[in-house]
Amino acid sequence: MIAAVATAPGRGGIGVVRISGTALLNLAEALCGLRPQPRFATLVTFRDALGQLLDQGILLYFPAPHSFTGEDVLELQGHGGPVVLHLLLQRCLELGARLAEPGEFTQRAFLNDKLDLAQAEAVADLIDASSAQAVRSALRSLSGEFSRLVHGLVDRLIDVRMLIEATLDFPDEEIEAENILRSANVEQRLLQLRSDLDVIHQRARQGSLLRNGLQVVLAGPPNVGKSSLLNCLAGEESAIVTEIAGTTRDAVRETIQIEGIPLHIIDTAGLRDTGDTVEKLGIARSWREIECADVILQLVDATSGVTIADEAIAAQFPAGVERLIVHNKCDLLGQQAFRSEESGYVHLHLSAKSGAGIDLLHTELLRVAGWQTHGEDVILARERHLQALATAGMHMECALDEISRLELCAEELRLAQQALAGITGEFSADDLLGAIFSRFCIGK
Repeated sequence: MIAAVATAPGRGGIGVVRISGTALLNLAEALCGLRPQPRFATLVTFRDALGQLLDQGILLYFPAPHSFTGEDVLELQGHGGPVVLHLLLQRCLELGARLAEPGEFTQRAFLNDKLDLAQAEAVADLIDASSAQAVRSALRSLSGEFSRLVHGLVDRLIDVRMLIEATLDFPDEEIEAENILRSANVEQRLLQLRSDLDVIHQRARQGSLLRNGLQVVLAGPPNVGKSSLLNCLAGEESAIVTEIAGTTRDAVRETIQIEGIPLHIIDTAGLRDTGDTVEKLGIARSWREIECADVILQLVDATSGVTIADEAIAAQFPAGVERLIVHNKCDLLGQQAFRSEESGYVHLHLSAKSGAGIDLLHTELLRVAGWQTHGEDVILARERHLQALATAGMHMECALDEISRLELCAEELRLAQQALAGITGEFSADDLLGAIFSRFCIGK
């Protein structure tokens, strides 16, 4: 029997203590003096061991298996003060419950077949969603859409495996086996499976962007307008802007959304040689942020163009990280904002002060992210889902290459099936489950 406060920390009009386990009617009677009716809201008085008043609120009882966890569940809805909820929780612990681990309610729902693993993860994704589109995608996964797609692929894989493995029972009748496989269009079915998997993988990659966002680091020498660009993107004065070089000493972070995708914008200290000890520390931190960037916006002064100092800074950027060169202050030259390409890099000429060209920057950031407008079909995927889909795709590709050697083809298909089944939890190690549910909040 486990118990936890299920509402967020702090004060509120209502707070909820949730209990899951067996024989909860006895606990309810000891706490409230009555045995509640299933799925019926009852106004009760919660009392301590001496019969003294703890709180007054609503008691809900969901008997197994018709509950979130698949076990008996009690929900105590009282007033949302932290002290009141702590007293209610302590009383439940006195009556035999123990404090729930993070995610333990959802883990019990998974273990009791109320949710598969992808749906269980969608619960946490729904809570953590940072945009309306992410919420909608998480709800679709929670309702089982992602799981149904995966199960559909697995079922089709099993059908092809059955055909191939059946022919292995007749090693002396190769011609007949070939005819069976040809008449069943095995190769064409595998090609279609591979194509459908690619579509799902692409939808999942888009969902990963919705979930995790993109780390965007503003980098460049002092006084090129990094802080002004951050403020322009954020729509508020998040960073101090002055004409004094070295004003920004530490990283300033803001999260914005473009088409529902979170972009984590990081303004850094101006990159230059300096004798100022504090500024040196800020510059060292800037380089650490640059090392972790998904995309670097290298700001240069449009009035002077790309200088030798700018090229020296760019030479130190990590290899393989996308870089956009932003020519700020184009308004001082009387220029309109525009985009150009030179030596394999995109150059954006804009004004952080007036906002001219910010729409061009938004478009480029979406391009770098690989975002495509998918409407309502994005799958809010996690990194392990992407890895599983990629692994399955690799094994299916190998299966196609080994179509003439049926033993190897069948084994590759088995490995592809195993990778896909790991998404919904059919094949999941205990340590993986522990890692997944430990990231949930307590009470969920």
